[in-house]
Amino acid sequence: MLNKEELRTVSATIRDAEARTSGEIRVCVARRCKADPLEAAYQKFVQLGMEETRLRNGVLIYVAPADHKAAIYGDRGIEESLEKPGFWDEVLEEMLSYFREGQIVEGICRAVGRVGQLLTMRYPIVENDVNELSNEVVIDE
Repeated sequence: MLNKEELRTVSATIRDAEARTSGEIRVCVARRCKADPLEAAYQKFVQLGMEETRLRNGVLIYVAPADHKAAIYGDRGIEESLEKPGFWDEVLEEMLSYFREGQIVEGICRAVGRVGQLLTMRYPIVENDVNELSNEVVIDE
């Protein structure tokens, strides 16, 4: 699991990424993931109410470092606007490459940055933008 400083680093990276987009990014760090990570990510996405964003433009980065599992789940609005097939797989593989080097926080932050770039292109910041979801990392015990 991540320590307090690492959690602050990830939260700051989320805040920075969201400063240029109306999209929403959340990170969930799970102690264990016994199921398929994409299914676990979807369940956590729904549990966190991420499908309730106004533009359906939320993305959850789900990681279970102890089990070497991770997934990225994007809401309907993002999925419909993706022009590059395999974008999530590409970001996921890059994140996992950091994990293999023991750089968990760096991998998560890199993924947040890449997702933020996509969201900025698809959902640029708008006047009176409201941060609909917390930027704090969710710890799933």
